[in-house]
Amino acid sequence: MSEYAIRVKNIHKSFKLPTERSAGLKQAIFNALKGIRGYKEQKVLRGVSFDIKKGEFVGIVGRNGSGKSTLLKTISQIYYPEKGSIEINGTLIPFIELGVGFDPELTGRENIYLNGALLGFSNEEIDDMYDEIVDFAELRDFMDQKLKNFSSGMQVRLAFSIAIRAKGDILILDEVLAVGDADFQAKCNDYFKSLRGQQTVVLVTHSMENVKKFCDRAIMIEKGKIVIDGKPEKVAAAYENLWK
Repeated sequence: MSEYAIRVKNIHKSFKLPTERSAGLKQAIFNALKGIRGYKEQKVLRGVSFDIKKGEFVGIVGRNGSGKSTLLKTISQIYYPEKGSIEINGTLIPFIELGVGFDPELTGRENIYLNGALLGFSNEEIDDMYDEIVDFAELRDFMDQKLKNFSSGMQVRLAFSIAIRAKGDILILDEVLAVGDADFQAKCNDYFKSLRGQQTVVLVTHSMENVKKFCDRAIMIEKGKIVIDGKPEKVAAAYENLWK
């Protein structure tokens, strides 16, 4: 059995971005004959490789546009690389876009059952965890209101409270620590502290405080490449130096 939860080998990922539209078939043919393309290729990941051991809590940092979120979505198989390979050993739960699948016309209670079903829970399982979800989200007085009447913060709290019930070997997190007010963030922090050494966690964040608080190791990406991989304090210092 492998000691690694995730093995990323020489990943390349790019996107085609439209530059101009062809005004009709004649123009499209003319552009094709002249070698004029209606898009440009943006290379986002350029040969990224790293291994994460089982039970490690790893932070991934970098400036906006560096490729962090694309990397997480590629690991989560939302995107597929043009080159390279990713090996996942265990069940993977991505916390990337909380609340996907919510219906604003349904109540908070109904959305718990809807979102829970999308995560693979039966109605009986959701019945058993319903009170825990509502109490963690601190929304008991609002559960019979339509979701469209919830604030964005309330919706994120509810989505997060549902998502953490999904037990997996590997958790992929994209800035989900920044949900809710200070008290709710403290509750989330306590939850993530409890994961250390128990599950493999990959966290993309701009918070160097969270990198140093939670992570066993950190990786910094710049222009689609890994520029440093090491102790959280060392990587946090390198990230902060980018702004000096």
